[in-house]
Amino acid sequence: MTRYHLQFFPVVLGAGQRLFDDGGLPTSFELTGSATTESGIAMHTYRLTGRASYAFALDE
Repeated sequence: MTRYHLQFFPVVLGAGQRLFDDGGLPTSFELTGSATTESGIAMHTYRLTGRASYAFALDE
């Protein structure tokens, strides 16, 4: 099972590296775990759940 472990740092920068390539299929993820360090770093674990679904039309 594919899992993504992401760390979010409380910093704002002007540029960065993309996590996913342009043109990829919209994919749905489920948050399976999370923790926050004393310094404010948020650590999240996600698993793939399939194709993305939307509650509204994207072209509106």
